[in-house]
Amino acid sequence: MVDTAVSDTPTVPEDAVVDDDAPGPAISVPDSGDTGEVGKLRMIVQLVKKSLGVKDIAAMRLSLPASLLEPLPNLEYWHYLDRPDLFAAINDHDDPFERMVAVVRFTFTKDLKFIHGKVCKPYNSVLGEHFRSHWDVPPVHYSSDPAKRPILRTHATHTHSAPASTTALPFETLSVKSGHSENSFKSIRNGLSLFTKIKPGSSMTPTPEEPVVDAALSSSMSNLSLGSGEARSSDHIRVAYLTEQVSHHPPVSAYYASCPARSIEMKGIDQISSKVSGTTLRVAPGSFNKGIFIDITGGPGEGERYHITHPVANVNGILRGNFYITVADSTIITCTGRSGEKRLRAVIEYKEESWIGKAHFLVEGVIHTYDEDDTEFEQWTKVKHVPQSYVLAHFEGCWRGQIRWRRAGSGSASCSSVSLPIASEYETLVDLSALQVVPKVVRPLQKQLPNESRKLWDNVTSRLLNKEYSDATKHKLAIEQRQRDEASERKRKGQEFVPCYFEKDISSGVPILTAEGWKALEEELQESSLTEHDQRQSAS
Repeated sequence: MVDTAVSDTPTVPEDAVVDDDAPGPAISVPDSGDTGEVGKLRMIVQLVKKSLGVKDIAAMRLSLPASLLEPLPNLEYWHYLDRPDLFAAINDHDDPFERMVAVVRFTFTKDLKFIHGKVCKPYNSVLGEHFRSHWDVPPVHYSSDPAKRPILRTHATHTHSAPASTTALPFETLSVKSGHSENSFKSIRNGLSLFTKIKPGSSMTPTPEEPVVDAALSSSMSNLSLGSGEARSSDHIRVAYLTEQVSHHPPVSAYYASCPARSIEMKGIDQISSKVSGTTLRVAPGSFNKGIFIDITGGPGEGERYHITHPVANVNGILRGNFYITVADSTIITCTGRSGEKRLRAVIEYKEESWIGKAHFLVEGVIHTYDEDDTEFEQWTKVKHVPQSYVLAHFEGCWRGQIRWRRAGSGSASCSSVSLPIASEYETLVDLSALQVVPKVVRPLQKQLPNESRKLWDNVTSRLLNKEYSDATKHKLAIEQRQRDEASERKRKGQEFVPCYFEKDISSGVPILTAEGWKALEEELQESSLTEHDQRQSAS
């Protein structure tokens, strides 16, 4: 039975803008005027009550007060490059088994923001909005033992040859205009919640490549993210990223990442489907979201494609206002594309959480071979489904902490040239608790187009950071209304929206860049690695 709060048409406040073209009932949450945690919690509870029975919250017509939003554009928030160095490292290995291990390691680290920071609600993207950025990262180093985890040279709390320091690691910020006061700097730092909150007295040792952020520089900060204020070292490699909102109903974005120095690319479609179930929010991939596709275009893995599926997740703690994510599903990684090679596949199985007690965030998995001519392997979605004769490696642990792995006791030697014993002891695959999100570099606002995320939402972001919630809501509603006006004009003229950077057909789940898309990506790859502040210093 549908909840009466949903089946009845709710009263819509005067300052709320609803989208008449969106499917589903019109639902709004009026601003309580209380911007404290208690006020926000009350608004969240109201939203949960009105969302009960709604099949897909992403399809609802609603407009949230700006005070419930994080000062962050959606397209900037959703990406899978929290550790771009591990993405670039996938094609470092000559052995296909080692490349699959590297893909598994990358998969665990691609969403560090959800491990080290709280869950938040960014702005809803508008049609045609786009975002681009890049990372300059030092390549990872390796020990002589291939079973050992790689040595990460940036944004890791336990590193080799790093000087002792009590200075906190740099954090990633939003667009910050030059001339902000010290108080404004503090409000920006406190207003963002994607990254680890450093506990007093904790040992956080930055690596030599990481610049130290000094609050005294806040008055002359550039629009670029903190943590990117130094010129790129000669051995650093660049990863460029481009994403665009290609559909509004349903909300869908396409993305593309490239690291030419390592001949590797990543692409996919982002769309989620969400539903309130009891006191949790269930989040699953939407119909256009087929997963992440990683293509190796040269080097040792040339011709390989890795397809990484998304698991179903749950956002818990809604009624307490203390959000955290649990996963009780599987991620499947399938390697295809090369002929004459044994096919490799990985199953990452997130364990069901108990109803009683705290969540443990446990995971286990296997890397195994498969026969592409026999579709039976498609049914192997849990570790127990995979026959032991196919298993090459096991891994287990906590997906918010340390994960360890070992070679299997049978079948291993025939599939890999790695000089390891057939069965091996457990080694650390990755320690997520020791890793930080690597900050992205974004062009200054004055170089951005009007529909680039940071430029588009700048008026909202600046007011949220200054806690001017009423003005922030007004600017947010103006952006949403402009999108509706543009949609009405296209409808009147009989025109369809055509994305700028991606081809219109996204049905395969693998987006294709247009000529403009390739141009924007190439510009990002060639973008100066100096911040605006550094450029002014050089000029003087």
